[in-house]
Amino acid sequence: MRHREQVGIEKVNAVSGKAPEEAEARGLAPETAIPDTMEKTIASPPAVWQESIAKTVTFVVTEDCQLRCRYCYLVGKNSRNRMGFDVARRSIDYIMENRDLFPERSIVWDFIGGEPFLEIDLMEEICGYVTKKLSDERHPWRDSHRFSVTTNGILYGTDKVQDFIRRYRPHLSVGVTIDGTPRKHNMHRVYPSGKGSYDDTARNIPLWLEQFPVASTKVTVASDDLPYVKESVLHLYSIGIRHISINVVFEDVWKEGDDAVLEEQLVALADFIIAEELYREHTCSFFSESIGRPRRDNNNWCGAGRMLAIDHRGDFYPCHRFTPFSLANRKFPPLGNCFDGIDRNRLRPFLSLDLVSQSPRECIDCPVATGCAWCQGANFDCARTDTIYERATHLCRMHRARVRANNYYWHKLRSALEVNAGGSP
Repeated sequence: MRHREQVGIEKVNAVSGKAPEEAEARGLAPETAIPDTMEKTIASPPAVWQESIAKTVTFVVTEDCQLRCRYCYLVGKNSRNRMGFDVARRSIDYIMENRDLFPERSIVWDFIGGEPFLEIDLMEEICGYVTKKLSDERHPWRDSHRFSVTTNGILYGTDKVQDFIRRYRPHLSVGVTIDGTPRKHNMHRVYPSGKGSYDDTARNIPLWLEQFPVASTKVTVASDDLPYVKESVLHLYSIGIRHISINVVFEDVWKEGDDAVLEEQLVALADFIIAEELYREHTCSFFSESIGRPRRDNNNWCGAGRMLAIDHRGDFYPCHRFTPFSLANRKFPPLGNCFDGIDRNRLRPFLSLDLVSQSPRECIDCPVATGCAWCQGANFDCARTDTIYERATHLCRMHRARVRANNYYWHKLRSALEVNAGGSP
C-alpha cells in the first residue's frame, strides 16, 4: 500500500471503530479538501434554483399512481382522491394574498402525486392561473417563480405532457425517477401486477435529457437492492444521465450487515469513477466533500414547516410526508386549509425545530454528523408518541458506512489528481 498522510485518520477510526491500519484503507476525512487548482476537473451537481431562498408549495394533485413501488412511503394510494381546480385556485389566492406569511422573494410551485402527470389537465389549469395572476397583479414572484414536477416518466412522451412542457419550459423543472439497471429498477418500481416498469420509463429518458440536459434523477436504495448500487449508478451514467441524487430510504428496513454491503458498493463505485475519470462530467450525491464532520450549527436538516403541501381537500400540511396517505402509523392534524387559512399556532412548533430539540445526545456529539439526513414526517410516523421532536436513528450505521466510503473516495481522487498533475501520490 502506498504511504498516505495520517491527517484525519482519527475521524475515520471514530466512524469505523477499526484499527488504524484498517481505517487507513478508507482514506482521509473530507477536510483534506481538493486544492482549488484541481477543482476545475471535478463536475458539480446542477444548482438548485433559488435554494434556501424560494418558498416551495406542493400540490398533491392525485393520490393515484400507475405503480406500486415496494419501498414507497405513500401507503394509501388510491384513485378516488384527486384535487379539483377550485381547491387549487383558493390555495393560490390565499398564498399570493398573504405576503406576511409568504414573504419569500421566489416561489416553487411543485406538483407530486401519486403520479402528477395523471392530472395533466389540472396542472395546465393551475399553471395558467398562476401565470396570469402573477402578471395581472405585478406580483414580486412574476419574474421569480418555477414549476417543478417529479414523475415516474411513464407518461412523459404523451402529447398532453409534451404540450405542457413546451408551454412552460422557461419556468419548468422536471425530474424523472429511474432507479438504475433493469434488475434494480424492477425489484421495486412495479405495476400492481408485479410487472417491472423499467422499459416504460427508460424509453422516455432520451427525450427528457434532450429537453433538460443537466437534470438529475432520483434513485432510492432499500435493503434488498443494496448489492446493485454500483452497477445502477454506472448504468444511469451510460444512458446519458450525468447527475444522480441517491439516498437510502428513511424507513426502518435495515438489517444487520447492510452497512457493510453499502460501503463495499460505494468503494467499488469510487474505484471505477476514479479509474475511468467519470468525475470530470458526472456526479453522485453519495460522494460529497461536506459530509462526515461534527455539526457546528443547530439547524434542522428537514424543511418541513418552511414548505407547504396541499392535498385534495385543500388541507395544508408542513410537507407532503404529513398528508394522510403518506403516514402508516398515525395521523397528523392539518395546519389549516385553503378556506380558513393557516393556524399559526399549529405551524409554530415546526419553525422552532432544530438539531438539539429532537436529537439524542449521540447524534448531537457525533464526530461525523454532517450529511446525516432525517425526514420530519418519517420521524413522526415512527416516534413512540405523537411528537415531531423525536428523531429516528435507524440510519446511523448506513450513514457511517457512507462516510467511510466517502472519505476513501476523496482521498483516492486527490491522490489521482496529484499524480495526473505531476505531483507525488
